Amino acid sequence: MTEEDNRQLSIFEARFRHLLYLYEQIKQKNDILTRELLQKDEKIKELEERCRQAEINYKDLKAARIISINDNESKDTKQRLAKLVREIDKCIALLNG
Repeated sequence: MTEEDNRQLSIFEARFRHLLYLYEQIKQKNDILTRELLQKDEKIKELEERCRQAEINYKDLKAARIISINDNESKDTKQRLAKLVREIDKCIALLNG
């Protein structure tokens, strides 16, 4: 091999080593980003569950408020309860259907 060939080979080796170095850096960054993405996904699932539970609690509070209305409004309360029972019956019918 000539001196020019050796020089070209040295340049190629240096560039190849640099390319491998860059590859490893990108691979590490990708691993970090993948872990962060998984953590974010877990956090989203946790927040969605908390939101769902808050919605359930809100509905329960609304129902409790309807039930706890003063005796002066018992007729209105009975109508609201009857409406809730009808809605529940519709839901049961849809589930059975």
